[in-house]
Amino acid sequence: MDSTTGDEATSKGMMWELDQNLDQPMDEEAGRLRNMYREKKFSAMLLLRLAFQSLGVVFGDLGTSPLYVFYNIFPNGVQDDEDIVGALSLIIYSLTLIPLLKYVFVVLRANDNGQGGTFALYSLLCRHAKINTIPNQHRTDEELTTYSRQTHEVNSLAAKVKRWLEAHAYKKNALLFVVLIGTCMAIGDGILTPAISVLSASGGIREENPKMSNNIVVVVAVIILIGLFCMQHYGTDKVGWLFAPVVLLWFILIGSVGAVNIWRYNSSALKAFNPVHIYRYFKKGKYDSWTSLGGIMLCITGTEALYADLCHFPVLAIQIAFTMVVFPSLLLAYTGQACYIMAHKDHVEDAFYRSIPDQIYWPAFVIATAAAVVASQATISATYSIIKQALALGCFPRVKVVHTSKKFLGQIYIPDINWVLMVLCIAVTAGFKNQSQIGNAYGTAVVIVMLVTTFLMVPVMLLVWRSHWLLVLIFTTLSLLVELPYFSAIIFKIDQGGWVPLVIAVAFMLIMYVWHYCTVKRYEFEMHSKVSMAWILGLGPSLGLVRVPGIGFVYTELASGVPHIFSHFITNLPAIHSVVVFVCVKYLPVYTVPPDERFLVKRIGPKNFHMFRCVARYGYKDLHKKDDNFEKMLLDSLLSFVRLDSMMEGYSDSEYSVADITMTNNGTNMSGLSYTSHDSIVPVQSPLRGTNTGLFIESGQTSQTVGDEIEFLNRCKDAGVVHILGNTIVRARRDSSIMKKLAVDYVYAFLRRICRENSVMFYVPHESLLNVGQIYYI
Repeated sequence: MDSTTGDEATSKGMMWELDQNLDQPMDEEAGRLRNMYREKKFSAMLLLRLAFQSLGVVFGDLGTSPLYVFYNIFPNGVQDDEDIVGALSLIIYSLTLIPLLKYVFVVLRANDNGQGGTFALYSLLCRHAKINTIPNQHRTDEELTTYSRQTHEVNSLAAKVKRWLEAHAYKKNALLFVVLIGTCMAIGDGILTPAISVLSASGGIREENPKMSNNIVVVVAVIILIGLFCMQHYGTDKVGWLFAPVVLLWFILIGSVGAVNIWRYNSSALKAFNPVHIYRYFKKGKYDSWTSLGGIMLCITGTEALYADLCHFPVLAIQIAFTMVVFPSLLLAYTGQACYIMAHKDHVEDAFYRSIPDQIYWPAFVIATAAAVVASQATISATYSIIKQALALGCFPRVKVVHTSKKFLGQIYIPDINWVLMVLCIAVTAGFKNQSQIGNAYGTAVVIVMLVTTFLMVPVMLLVWRSHWLLVLIFTTLSLLVELPYFSAIIFKIDQGGWVPLVIAVAFMLIMYVWHYCTVKRYEFEMHSKVSMAWILGLGPSLGLVRVPGIGFVYTELASGVPHIFSHFITNLPAIHSVVVFVCVKYLPVYTVPPDERFLVKRIGPKNFHMFRCVARYGYKDLHKKDDNFEKMLLDSLLSFVRLDSMMEGYSDSEYSVADITMTNNGTNMSGLSYTSHDSIVPVQSPLRGTNTGLFIESGQTSQTVGDEIEFLNRCKDAGVVHILGNTIVRARRDSSIMKKLAVDYVYAFLRRICRENSVMFYVPHESLLNVGQIYYI
């Protein structure tokens, strides 16, 4: 090897080959752990307890729709009983086809290890096809026990779909754009649901005082909303226990009142279970019947929140709660209201409160108001989950995420988003002041999210589930049969409040797109400007500088190669630490990375260079907790690697060896070993024992024991640890368009200033932090 050094220095081809050998991907370091992830098994009692809790978190929005649906269907009153029966028939079959059949029994199965929402579908697709716009994944990531990736036969339909998605960049971008649309509309749900639910429930105080000003109702609603958002920091677990009894009482109330109304008034509304009345409804009303779909679809609002909130509860618990409690209660409630309206056609505006017997009116009002608060909780919790997924996949600025439960990983709270939602929600409530316009806005957001889910389910069923194309066609047809008519109806109400979620979506879309675009560009800059490892090693053990005692963690987005900030650093400063560790923190499209598979460590070059690489892998639900000492986890992983590296030297068939190891977060549980000879290009060397000044020995000396190198690392750790972070400032080129300059120089720059820095996310002490600045023009 030494005899060819001169030739390599003069041969570009040999230099390239050398660099490839020096910087091999971490194939073997990924290990071969066999403790495969399995979905948690729940006992029958725990399952029933979770089903009960899910009422307070998941179903509040869906359950409070009877407060306002009939008023939004007939805002100008109703004259004919057949119209009421037709509208009720549409409600019944919409509830059956969308929440029950589509979501509870099909879409909920398309979860990513228990995670729901549009980003969960996207992460599933990213694992089964190379469609991630930030190409930082490697085949070793597929060996994670939570990756759950399947292989396909070359000529199978799934393989053809995979090749079609991977064929062009515009398809990947289009898919991401669809996901972002669904995400932004889901965030709009989190703003509009509290507004319409609480405002509708608060309207009950006018029942006994018809002359009361609507402004008083709005003020009461705003006070309730402020209280709701202020209690979010207690977490979903505590809120669920608080709200679940309220929602259970609510479903018992609306089911019982509905049954009484069916018995007391015109039971002919039961004819609505015959779908022929849907045909008659459209035949008779034509335009009015079609536009009324915008109100009818409010009966299925909250369904997407049901899916996004899946992370808080197992699928079976949600299925039990929906089929045994929610669905029967809603059918009774809507049918009972229809019977009451048929007997009192002039009461359609406040049919819910009017249909309640006088003896239980005020208790029902209290329960309804509390249930409206719970309805808001469902979409707020869903919004937190969606934002966290978008953040981890590089589509949202870094915000603080608080883990609120020790038992359930998915239960989180995001303070910044909470207050933004509160301000926007209060603005919508105080701005519109009535249910009708908020209902139009709400319907627009809901139906667009549902359409996005339907379109994403098609590649999921083909690529992930490998379903027969006929089943995919049936699912898509039945979904679109309901959702497309609703979508066409809300178009006519864009000017009547439907523009609100579009404005909200555009604002969040701008934020997410600009952030993602600049993140991708920064990653591409890192890739294109990385330094050749062969050049680094050509500098010798001292890297051409003074090696001072200490450990330097150099953070980079690259899992291979030397980042540009390192070369920028060593060309401007005359010294570098005795031990250099390139740290890559990357997020993968998986729910979580088990702690014993999180850290991968390898040695770069000969031992006497004291250079390592550590890749820390996280899923989109993993959190950096304050209790976790990230620096300590890195050091423990490094020490564990050195122990195993030295242990395996004697077992290698080659004189050049390295142990490739998967590390745990505490550095003690080490499993899965394999051997390679890619990295060590000279016989294994060792640091000089004893003195603090002589940190390296020359080639040819004997290899030191594991204790010597660990002692050396401990001395370096005692000398000081420095975290070197790159601070890449992105700017638009001078010849860029005005829109690009606004997006990059102002929008992205503002987001970078207000978002959390990596040093804050990893709780790096300020005294150990060193920022290396550089500018990148795009």
